Amino acid sequence: MPLFPLQLVLFPRTALPLHIFEERYKQMVADVLRGKPEFGVVLAGEKGIVNTGCTASIEKVVKTYPDGRMDLITIGRRRFEIILLNDEKSYLRGAVEFFDDEATEPIPGDVRKRVMEAYNDIRSLASAGSVDDPELTDPQLSFQLAQVVPDVDFRQVLLSIRSEADRMRRLAEFFPSYSTRQRHIQHVRAVAPTNGHAKKPGGL
Repeated sequence: MPLFPLQLVLFPRTALPLHIFEERYKQMVADVLRGKPEFGVVLAGEKGIVNTGCTASIEKVVKTYPDGRMDLITIGRRRFEIILLNDEKSYLRGAVEFFDDEATEPIPGDVRKRVMEAYNDIRSLASAGSVDDPELTDPQLSFQLAQVVPDVDFRQVLLSIRSEADRMRRLAEFFPSYSTRQRHIQHVRAVAPTNGHAKKPGGL
């Protein structure tokens, strides 16, 4: 399967717009459009790519430029682990093993309530249209809700967890402190033009 290393983490059933400009990835997209239904998006770090990623399918070619660059809309599909890498082509490919959730433990009501309250608080701080509305009926709702978090390390942890209940617990722990940090950032931005002084909330 073609692999596309990026400095981001894609989740199943979430949208990812892409601007393709490197020659090797122009070739990769051309190969995908010729019949390969998916390519793998993997997080690229200082030490190389991580082992777990998510496939993407091309939903729409928004624009093709005269020099071959492309704007695409892709959608996350299936999670996978890389078994073997192949660099014979200009772009990286890999043999992968797909996986999905294994645990079927129900999500405790109090956990879901805490997550949704914190999520709605974070959404109230976000720029309009910056995050798509979640599909609340998605059985893996955690992936939809985690779209508001840009932290790639946290997103990578969620991607690897094979239990929706465990992912929701992680969100219940992570969201409140993240919301507090976002409020502080907005406060600093608000007072900076007036030469005000901002203090961090206690505990940060």
